[in-house]
Amino acid sequence: MHTTPENFRSGFVALVGRPNVGKSTLLNKLVGQKVAIMSDKPQTTRHKIHSVLSRNDAQIVFLDTPGIHKPRHKLGEHMVDVALGALKEVDVVLFLVEATDPPGAGDQYITEQMKEIKTPVFLLINKIDLIKKEEVLERILSYKDLLPFAEVIPVSALSGDNVERLTDTIIKYLPEGPQYYPADMITDRPERFIMAEIIREKVLHLTSEEIPHSVAVVVEQVKERNNGLVAVNAVIFTERDSQKAILIGKGGNMLKEVGRRAREEIENLLGSKVYLELWVKVKKDWRNKINDIRNFGFTEEE
Repeated sequence: MHTTPENFRSGFVALVGRPNVGKSTLLNKLVGQKVAIMSDKPQTTRHKIHSVLSRNDAQIVFLDTPGIHKPRHKLGEHMVDVALGALKEVDVVLFLVEATDPPGAGDQYITEQMKEIKTPVFLLINKIDLIKKEEVLERILSYKDLLPFAEVIPVSALSGDNVERLTDTIIKYLPEGPQYYPADMITDRPERFIMAEIIREKVLHLTSEEIPHSVAVVVEQVKERNNGLVAVNAVIFTERDSQKAILIGKGGNMLKEVGRRAREEIENLLGSKVYLELWVKVKKDWRNKINDIRNFGFTEEE
């Protein structure tokens, strides 16, 4: 704990919603720096990521939870359990939906889970930059019967519209409390975790539909050499030999491009030159094997 000024507010906020509604983009905008990987493919977030926003008067600890969806394998079941569990641990829940879509079965399922909690729930209508202003009210009205929302705030995670207002409103709902983390800290995840997520993001961006969610990344070694260069060795695991071939690419071109993009971002993270070595290995059907899920860092504690 840290010495905090009088009337300082602090607390925990969960970000929930269907997969691919922009939760990671909003989290990064709220914190002001990239801490969660972004992709146009659903279920990008697999872990409950703690991100920290510090101001002179308050500190918000955000939990970016996996998208709540109907699971198709044991990893999916774990991801949904993590997301629903987060609702019971926090001071405010942010329920993010898309302005471009009316409420669907997935939104109804999520709000049903939230009827059991006493935590204030904010309805956030995201992607308001994609619809006309007069359509925003129409979209708000289509959601209002699902739950008695404490606040309704239209936002654009991409452009940052209304994000400052959202932050101010969250703080009003937080109790007076301590500064949990140092003011310059933006996530409680170790650097190895962030590096692995960066590599996984590049795979998601570059590969076809066959690959994305069968991939796990493990950073096996990080070593600083005498010349200041940081050597990083990482393994990309996938489930089938055919997927391994796609990840490596013709003449190793796909793996080289994943490595090039990831290295640039890891260098920005570390503030050092990086030598990144990537390997691809097959771990058959790992998403349905409890031991493999745990070995790849998906733990019950999350």
